[in-house]
Amino acid sequence: MRPRAQLFIVVTAMLGAGLLISSFHSWHAVDYWRFSAYLVFAILASGLTVVLPGLNTSQSGNFLFTLLAILELSLPETMIMACVPTLVQCFWKMNRPAKPIRLLFNVVCMMAPATWLSWWTYQLSGRLLGHSAPLMTMTAACVFFLANTLPIAGIISLTEDRPFGRTWVDGYYWSFPYYLAGAGLVVVVHYVNRYIGWQTSLLVMPVVYWVYRSYRLYLGRLENEKDHVEDLASLHLRTIEALALAIEAKDHTTHDHLQRVRVYATEIAKELGLPEAETEALKAAALLHDIGKLAVPEHIISKPGRLTPEEFDKMKIHPIVGAEILARVKFPYPVVPIVRGHHEKWNGSGYPDGLAGENIPIGARILAVVDCLDALASDRQYRRALPLDEAMKYVADLAGKDYDPRIIEILRRRYVELEHMARTQQPSQHFTLGPTVTAETATAPSAGYEPKAEIPPAAEPDFLSSIAAARQEGQMLFELTHDLGATLSLEDTLSVVSARLRKLVPYDTIAVWVCEQDVLKPRHVSGDDFRLFSSLEIPLGQGLSGWVAQNAKPLLNANPSLESAHLSNPIKSSSLRSALAVPLEGLNGTIGAMTLYRTEANAFEPDHLRILLAISSKVALSIENAMKFQQVQCTATTDYLTGLPNARSLFLHLDREIARCTRTGIGLAVMVCDLDKFKEINDLHGHLEGNKALRLFAAALQENCREYDYVARMGGDEFVVVVPGLSAEVVAAKAERINEMAKLAGLQISSDSRLSASIGTAFFPEDGANVEQILAEADRRMYMCKHSYGEHHGAEGPMGQTGHARPQADFES
Repeated sequence: MRPRAQLFIVVTAMLGAGLLISSFHSWHAVDYWRFSAYLVFAILASGLTVVLPGLNTSQSGNFLFTLLAILELSLPETMIMACVPTLVQCFWKMNRPAKPIRLLFNVVCMMAPATWLSWWTYQLSGRLLGHSAPLMTMTAACVFFLANTLPIAGIISLTEDRPFGRTWVDGYYWSFPYYLAGAGLVVVVHYVNRYIGWQTSLLVMPVVYWVYRSYRLYLGRLENEKDHVEDLASLHLRTIEALALAIEAKDHTTHDHLQRVRVYATEIAKELGLPEAETEALKAAALLHDIGKLAVPEHIISKPGRLTPEEFDKMKIHPIVGAEILARVKFPYPVVPIVRGHHEKWNGSGYPDGLAGENIPIGARILAVVDCLDALASDRQYRRALPLDEAMKYVADLAGKDYDPRIIEILRRRYVELEHMARTQQPSQHFTLGPTVTAETATAPSAGYEPKAEIPPAAEPDFLSSIAAARQEGQMLFELTHDLGATLSLEDTLSVVSARLRKLVPYDTIAVWVCEQDVLKPRHVSGDDFRLFSSLEIPLGQGLSGWVAQNAKPLLNANPSLESAHLSNPIKSSSLRSALAVPLEGLNGTIGAMTLYRTEANAFEPDHLRILLAISSKVALSIENAMKFQQVQCTATTDYLTGLPNARSLFLHLDREIARCTRTGIGLAVMVCDLDKFKEINDLHGHLEGNKALRLFAAALQENCREYDYVARMGGDEFVVVVPGLSAEVVAAKAERINEMAKLAGLQISSDSRLSASIGTAFFPEDGANVEQILAEADRRMYMCKHSYGEHHGAEGPMGQTGHARPQADFES
């Protein structure tokens, strides 16, 4: 409840409480038996209630007994006659107890002051009207009517943001004759009581019940007519909304846009106190303001970038076209001016008519502000959505320039509340089309696939989704193929495919398989079963993806368990129950398969297969290009024979290591290693065996180094090992192990091999300040080692030259 409504209740409650206390200050009863009888019948009459149409309130028959008490009983008795039945009415026939605030308002704020005023009006009017009972009673009834209905209309107006005058006229003014008729009946009963006795007044109860039944039948008929009119209006509005949603689907915007704009605009109109006709016009205009975009070419509406001046000129016709379309509908309220003017600006710079300030219809001004805020806070083709707070700040900065400052102020104060209202509003009913045509899966191979899987009728699609999908599919396919050519990175290419494809074909897991030496390996996996498929390798021709790659034929709704059968660990399993696989055919044949998986059985439709087949060749070509680029990139930095980094990579790595060691103060050792007697292996056993020895030695170096050590091949039989953070003693021991590795590699080629290693070591920063100096010093020491331990030393081989020892903490190697 808003503060002003709370203040109203507090003030009226204090007034009513004061009147109650003052009334009971001097208690006296005229006739206890008559008072008790009237009270019992008043309580019974309070159960005869009728709900007033259009309002959350009701009226009961105890009004007649309250008026009778005003004529025949004292003020304290009359106050009890009015307040006690009202209190009982709050609990009688209620599904749940009334809230305390409702009890307080009905009894203290409303009934007590109304009864007090009516009683004193009756007493005082006797002096002015010559003690004429009929005139006095009519006057008291009029005061009771006003004092009873005006506070209710006031609290409804304050809590529900309804205009006070219209609320009172529509909800209560029409019941005024009921009060006058009741006053006439009470006067008759009063005269009967005076000449015959008060007991005869109890016979009025059947008359009250007859009036109650007649009144209820009348209101029931009135309510039925009102419901009929509301149903027609609702049908009219739903027809408008269906058309508007179809237009919004074509415009690529979300279906929530219309609901949000309508809620915002309606609430602002209520706060501004717009007449009902203008509010209804604004509701319809909020739904139909962009109907004129039917005349704008689709490529302009869906353009992802900024419009050219020529395209914007074409876009500017949509308010005019929309107004002309809606002018033929002949709305009973002014919708057309709002639609035509919703792009006009406060400073006169808008279109199509260049209106400014108050000359712009108030509904168009409201719609312009709300539409701008929602557009900024929603994803559009040409930009991402802004957070709502940032969007509101942007709109607020345009107050007095583009938009009405008064409307901006209301929106700035209430946009959080309005956003919550828009999100919690009941969504509109969605209509559906007929069922789609079903199709059979492709024929499976004889390796255990099911020959045919029945696809149940697909779920009936939302007609809005169908409209949007019909025009969005081409746009998404264009964006996908455009993005495929934007990068040569294989991982980036496949990430783009999986992200874009999900909007067209829903899936739980996607795997892109590339054939390498007759085995399908996962080059990209995304989704729920990432770990399962990342560790899977499928022989060509086996599993559903292997069959698709070998036969170059797609499979629809195949069994994914045939994939996981090739796992090395058979315990692992997946909850996936349907798969859609298409071959990836490149320029030189099939390079692999792309497979989508779902947890539901028969989840994929023939339309999904059509989309995948439309893009599969483009995806295959992009994968081929990315793999070739990857191979060229790898060749530029990797030695083809050993798989170790080459000299180019070594220099780049040393540059980074020296920079890091300079920052951290950690030392760095560079070991240059040359194989002795390697020429003998080539001469005696051939170059193929020599290459094998180099690969064996390179593999041994990698296995015996730490993760952060670096091993590279400089060329020929010369290798470099970069080891940070080791002392001279540890490096010397490592050199001995490297020499043993060289001997072992030679023995694996020939038992009489005398292969060994000459090793020279240089340290940073003691032996040089840059890469060239460090390598030159290590190379010089390696040749010193080779010269000192010539071939005459025989099988023992040379020992490494490590240079002088340095004061540095030892690290385990």
